Amino acid sequence: MKKSLYKTLEVSENASAEDIKKSYRKLARKYHPDINKEKDAEEKFKEINAAYEILSDPNKRAQYDKFGDKMFGGQDFGDFARQQGNVNIEDILASIFGGQGGFNSSFTQGNPFGAFGGFGGFGGFGGFDPTELDLHCKLSVSLQTAVLGGKQQVNLENNTFTIKIPAGIREGDKLRAEGKGKSYQNLKGNAIFTIHIQEDPIYTLENDDLIMQCEIPLKTALFGGTIEVKTLHKDIKLKVPQDTKNGQKFRLKELGIKNRKTGKVGDLYLKSHIIMPKLQDLSPELQQKLQEELN
Repeated sequence: MKKSLYKTLEVSENASAEDIKKSYRKLARKYHPDINKEKDAEEKFKEINAAYEILSDPNKRAQYDKFGDKMFGGQDFGDFARQQGNVNIEDILASIFGGQGGFNSSFTQGNPFGAFGGFGGFGGFGGFDPTELDLHCKLSVSLQTAVLGGKQQVNLENNTFTIKIPAGIREGDKLRAEGKGKSYQNLKGNAIFTIHIQEDPIYTLENDDLIMQCEIPLKTALFGGTIEVKTLHKDIKLKVPQDTKNGQKFRLKELGIKNRKTGKVGDLYLKSHIIMPKLQDLSPELQQKLQEELN
């Protein structure tokens, strides 16, 4: 049975959760659009995130292990996603797995995934509660969107629309799209989205603060200097003092995430990662000198 998601993350089908996470972080950093400017990097990055979204969830992984790429009509996920046009990858996953992480109620033995974007019915109509027309779904957003806000295209019930994501949205927050749920006669329900923030290969979110690993050349760490750093909010020039240690943190005020309750913005902490030169790139004389001087 073909299982292309494991190939996408470059792991075996019996890989542990830790191996999957480790490979995801390596590949996501490699193809992150802020780092990789190649033509197909962004699409590759999306496929990597989609693969991790499935394989990092025990329930989704079990379902994928059972059906493999039959879930995508027998195609690799990337080919399947591109055939859906401009539909967001997270919406595709929600349509396949349903809002609660399981298959939607159109599941059948012959076609376990039903029509794309379909959601099951909602019982009889005799005296039903109007809230039964509401659709409850998970909406995955990137950490960048959570920090800066933005718009995201959604497809529900074969209805494509755009939902606004406010800056500072957090894991578990809910967003309501009026009139975008199920319909019955003249009644329309709402779409209720529970926010899930995707893991980011570059940034870590801690309360209102962002943590980012910052690569610093050995020469700059030893003797000081200035480096350019691209942050979510803006590009900055960081002054690096002499004798900077590996793991040393630099605080950049109000470059974190907004707290929607207090209105305050957290800070960004740059955690230094000293880049060592390759020994073969150093002259024999310098290699000898280092051997003599270093303890």
